Amino acid sequence: MNTIYEKITHLFDPLHHLWEHEQMHRKISLFLVLFFLVGLLTIELKRLGVIAGPLATVIPHSHFSAIEWAFTVVLILEVISLIFTLPCSFSRSVGKQFELLALILLRNAFKELSHFPEPISFAGNETAVLRILSDGFGALIIFALLGLYYLVQCKKHDDTVSSVDLFSFVSAKKGIALLLLLAFSYMGIKSGWLTATGREHSDFLHDFYTLLILADVLVVLISQCFQPGFYAVFRNSGFALSTMIIRIALAAPPFYNVLLGIAAAAFAIALTIISRKLFTRQMTQYH
Repeated sequence: MNTIYEKITHLFDPLHHLWEHEQMHRKISLFLVLFFLVGLLTIELKRLGVIAGPLATVIPHSHFSAIEWAFTVVLILEVISLIFTLPCSFSRSVGKQFELLALILLRNAFKELSHFPEPISFAGNETAVLRILSDGFGALIIFALLGLYYLVQCKKHDDTVSSVDLFSFVSAKKGIALLLLLAFSYMGIKSGWLTATGREHSDFLHDFYTLLILADVLVVLISQCFQPGFYAVFRNSGFALSTMIIRIALAAPPFYNVLLGIAAAAFAIALTIISRKLFTRQMTQYH
């Protein structure tokens, strides 16, 4: 098994290093700017009649759709970052998912703009404005709760296991992350192909969130092999439950998604505070 763990690590670590490299972040930022500008130009060419035929049916009519496209790319990049944080501690992985939820709420707010006429007007769009306010303030509240969540996090490492077991546990999570990365790439390419050919399909990001729920449960079950104690099992399972609530929030209608997101963040914060204040000292005394 050690040989398998080493091969997984040798495959995962270079990919992770490449993705987190500062030069890569600069290239991605430049790509986002160009992508947004090209999106605006493409929509304008369709409005002018330069782009016609089957291709025109795929391109939206509103310039605001370019904003949605840009934020969709941002979400895709954040999901990839989330996959790379899976081998980290449970608490860090959960924090990354709250970051993703905040961005998704912002994306939903901008997505509502695509239904507005040009020039923009308030009349007839009262419901959309309420949804923008709900998603916008919801994202702000999640952002604030995320800061509180990081503030109450324990400075100690989450995984109280031996160095040998820790390497095996982290390597197992790296293997799951690699499988998720392959699945995400396949689902993204398939979704892009269906979009380009004008065929209807579900949002592949929502489909992938379902896969993430299963991956979270798998990680919790694997963690019991290395952390079989009640404290670790309950804490890890609790974090997995908070991420499950996040996924339900992503599939929920407006207003409910914000409430569920706040509930998930409050649960994770309460779990962290209780773990630190009530159980950490007792666990130290037992050992």
